[in-house]
Amino acid sequence: MTSFLIALAVLIGGYFVYGALMDRIFGVDPKRDMPAYNLRDGVDYIPMPTWKVFLIQFLNIAGLGPIFGAIMGIMFGPAAFLWIVLGTIFAGAVHDFLSAMISLRSGGKSLPEIVGNELGSGVKFTVRVLSIALLILVGAVFVLTPADLLQGMTPDFMTREVWIAIIFIYYIAASILPIDKIIGNFYPVFGFALLFMAVGLLCVLLFGGVTIPDGFSDGLASRYSDESHPIFPMLFVSVACGALSGFHATQSPMMVRCLKNERLARPVFYGAMVAEGLVALIWAAAAIAFTGGYDELHTYMQTHTTADAVRNIPNAWLGAAGGILAVLGVIVAPITTGDTALRSARLSIADIIGYDQRPISKRLLLTLPIFGLCFFLMMIDFEVLWRYFAWVNQTLAVFTLWAITVYLARHRKAYIVTLLPALFMTAVSVTYLLFAPEGFQLNHTLSVGIGVAVSTLLLLLFLRYLHLLRLPNSPIKTTDLPYPPIKASTPKAEQ
Repeated sequence: MTSFLIALAVLIGGYFVYGALMDRIFGVDPKRDMPAYNLRDGVDYIPMPTWKVFLIQFLNIAGLGPIFGAIMGIMFGPAAFLWIVLGTIFAGAVHDFLSAMISLRSGGKSLPEIVGNELGSGVKFTVRVLSIALLILVGAVFVLTPADLLQGMTPDFMTREVWIAIIFIYYIAASILPIDKIIGNFYPVFGFALLFMAVGLLCVLLFGGVTIPDGFSDGLASRYSDESHPIFPMLFVSVACGALSGFHATQSPMMVRCLKNERLARPVFYGAMVAEGLVALIWAAAAIAFTGGYDELHTYMQTHTTADAVRNIPNAWLGAAGGILAVLGVIVAPITTGDTALRSARLSIADIIGYDQRPISKRLLLTLPIFGLCFFLMMIDFEVLWRYFAWVNQTLAVFTLWAITVYLARHRKAYIVTLLPALFMTAVSVTYLLFAPEGFQLNHTLSVGIGVAVSTLLLLLFLRYLHLLRLPNSPIKTTDLPYPPIKASTPKAEQ
């Protein structure tokens, strides 16, 4: 219990201390004109209340990651607790906040465009492919799981296929209608269910007389008995959305387009990631407390799925009514990520081809092919789909962290805050690709060696880039990204 309380306190403290440092490093300007007003179009660029923007961002990025990922991650042992806390503060929240700020300074541009501006056209093309693939993968993954959970809670005639159709219809509507119509109005209701789930489980953990066997006294080694689940790199891919996720940077531009003032960026983007880290921490602790220990958790998972654990823990701890509300919160999380993921896919493609999204017919023209690809991916085995989603997710985070690092260096800011996470996650992603069953299945030691070598090579290239920046007649531009022309007056300090 003591370790859990310390972890909670460090996560919350990280927002106020390290988050404030990120604010200062980037140089947030409360007087800067905002895209929500300058480019207001009544569809995607719409000023919204900050509490709504925060809640939408939180629900966008939450999904299954901090729930399913935390349960799968804690099976590795107590190292998962450290990664959730430290990864959230020093990597995930920094990644989310700074990528959002760069998007804001470029008028709400999508992730591939801001990464391409820093790393070049070749990388831009790669990130375009990766980000759109990831967004469609998210849509596919986050249709299947809520449909399965809903099927288990409803009469027999409400089959899995019926729920898939209902979720698809909702996704299409949420993808093409103005953001303040469905997403802006329904998310507060969805947020209550998700909030109830997290707070309910936290109350049981704190006041329910349960024991949380954190296991730190036995070391940080993997609790898996086989050699196919080493801590590095498998843990850092399994626990993604609860610590660091490239998917988040694809969602931030959508909320950047609704933000009223730059000084609100830290509560919305850094704060939403910290909130997600708290959800992941709660579910990781709940899984280990519910089963009684790491060995017991592994035994439990041999006869149960992760979805079973998500259903059984709230039912046992919160009673029937509380369990239903808690599971609804778990259903809401992936649905409110899937809809905005597919909306972001539409926005990204529109940015790439310069396609006006004000007419609904043009929005529909881009949306339907996206949903066709999503439906095709749903035919793939879920476990395989999830693993590829996890790797693409973390690889996208690598590109984003390097782009932010270059941006900070180019603007003479403290780039070390993203350089270190970029180097670490580069080694993780390369090692995972070489070692994992769905990768090249190489020897673990060899895979780690190549991963570290790739990180070292990129570090050397970055040091050369820094040298070029310091030249008297440097060919590298050091001015801010061009801000879009003002189309309407902006309230300078609106709350």
